[in-house]
Amino acid sequence: MKIKHHNNKRSLASALPLLCLCLAMASCNEWLDVQPRSQVEDTELFSSERGFKEALAGVYSSMVSTNTYAKEMTYGFIGVLGQEWDYYYSSQYNDAATYNYDAAYPTGFIRGIWTTNYTGIANANHLLANIDAKAGLFAKDNYEVIKGEALALRAFLHFDLLRCFGVSYAVNPQQPSIAYSTSLSYSVAPQLSVSEATEAVLNDVLDAEALLKAHDPIATGRKITETEDNGYLYNRQLHLNYYAVKGLEARVRMWKGDYEGAVSAAEEVIAADAFSWATVGNLQNGYDRCLADEHLFALNNLTLTSDVADAYFSDSSPYSFAVTRERLLDYFDNATQDYRYTFLFKSGSSTHANNRYIMKYDEPSNAAEFYSNKMPLIRLAEMYLIKSEALYRLGKMDEALATINQVRKARNLPALGEMPADFFTELVHEYRRELLGEGQLFFLYKRLNSPNILYSDVDAVADKVYTFPLPITETESAHREDNK
Repeated sequence: MKIKHHNNKRSLASALPLLCLCLAMASCNEWLDVQPRSQVEDTELFSSERGFKEALAGVYSSMVSTNTYAKEMTYGFIGVLGQEWDYYYSSQYNDAATYNYDAAYPTGFIRGIWTTNYTGIANANHLLANIDAKAGLFAKDNYEVIKGEALALRAFLHFDLLRCFGVSYAVNPQQPSIAYSTSLSYSVAPQLSVSEATEAVLNDVLDAEALLKAHDPIATGRKITETEDNGYLYNRQLHLNYYAVKGLEARVRMWKGDYEGAVSAAEEVIAADAFSWATVGNLQNGYDRCLADEHLFALNNLTLTSDVADAYFSDSSPYSFAVTRERLLDYFDNATQDYRYTFLFKSGSSTHANNRYIMKYDEPSNAAEFYSNKMPLIRLAEMYLIKSEALYRLGKMDEALATINQVRKARNLPALGEMPADFFTELVHEYRRELLGEGQLFFLYKRLNSPNILYSDVDAVADKVYTFPLPITETESAHREDNK
C-alpha cells in the first residue's frame, strides 16, 4: 500500500539556456559549493582563468537539481521505475510505477530530465567554445583539466539522455534517439541513431581522457595542497576526474557490447591507487554512510541532510521512500551480516516500525568534511560488477566469479563457490543491494533488455517501458522521428 496523501512550447534548438554562473570561494570544496548566480557577457566571463572555473562550476551546480541527480535521476523517478521502493509519495509516483509515461507527473519528470541535462550541456559547450583561444590564461595543468572535465560532463549528460530517450543498444542501434549538441547554436541539431549518439559520447570521453591522463593530479600523482590555487584541484572526487571518466567509459562500452573495452576501462580504475573500500570501522561509527572512499565521482549537495535525508528518508515525512523489513531481507537474501544491510538502513518508529530507510544520504553532524554532502554518481563497486559481467560474457567464468567475490568480500559476505546457475539474476540482485537509491538499477534492466523487472508484473520489453517519449516540443517543433 503506497502512501497517499504547463507546457513549454519551445524546442531544444530555440530554448538555448542562459549560462549558469557561480562565485568561486577559497576552500578546496567551495568551487562546487556555489550556486547559479547571473548572466555575464562572454568577454567578462572568459577573460580570466577564474571565469572559466566559475563556468565549469556552473555546470556541476546545474546537476544538483531535483529534476535530475539530486532526486529524480537517482532515488526518485528512476528509482521508482526500477521498483526499488515499497513506499513513496503515491500521488506523484503511482503512474511512474506502472510506466504510464503519458500521465501528468511522469511527463513532468521526463521534461525536467531533458531540459536540465541539455541546460548543463549548453553551459559546457559555452565554455568549450571559448577555452582554446584563451589557453594562455591558465596556470599549470588547469587548461587541460578544465577542458577535459567540460568534455567529460558533456559526454556524461548526453549518455544519460541516451539511456533515457534511446532504445537499448541491444534492441536496435540504428533507432533514432537524441541530438548530440556540441556547439552554441540556434539551429536544430540532427537527431542521431543510438549507435551514432553512443560514438559521439565515446569520442568526448576519449578526448577528455587524453587531456586528463597527463594533467589530472589524481592520475599523475602530483601533490596538491588545500592552499595551492585556493585548493582548486584538491578534492578530485567532486569532479569528473580521469578515473571517473574511465568509469564512464566502462559504462558506455558495456552499453554498446564492447566487453573487452569495458574490462580494460574498469580494470584501470580498480588498479589505480586512488580508491578503497569503505571500512567497517567508519561504517560502525556512522562516518561514511555515503561510502565516500569508493566515489569515483560525486556531487556536492550542501542541503543533503535537510533536503534529502530528512525530507525523503524519514518516517516523519509523508514524501519518504522506504522498503519494508521483509523486502529488505529479500534484497539481501537474509544475509544480515552484509555491511550494507547492517549499517546503511535505519528502522522507522511507531506505525512505521516495519519501514527501512536508506542512510546513504544521511551523514552525522560530526562527520569529517570528506564524508559530508556527497551524492555518488559513479562508485568503485560498479567497476567490479561491470568487469565481472564483461568477463562472464567473454566466457572467462573463473575470473568473473573471482571479481564478483571481491565485492562480496568487501561487504562481509562469503565467497560464492561456483558461478550461480543464473548469473544475470545474481547480477541484478547485486546491483540492487549495492546501488540502491543511486539510479543505476533501471538502466541495468534496460541494457539487459529484460522483460521482467522484479516486483512489477509489466512486460517491460513488450510495453517499451525502457524508452521515454521525446518531449512534445521535440516531436512537434523539431520534427523528430519516433525514438521507440
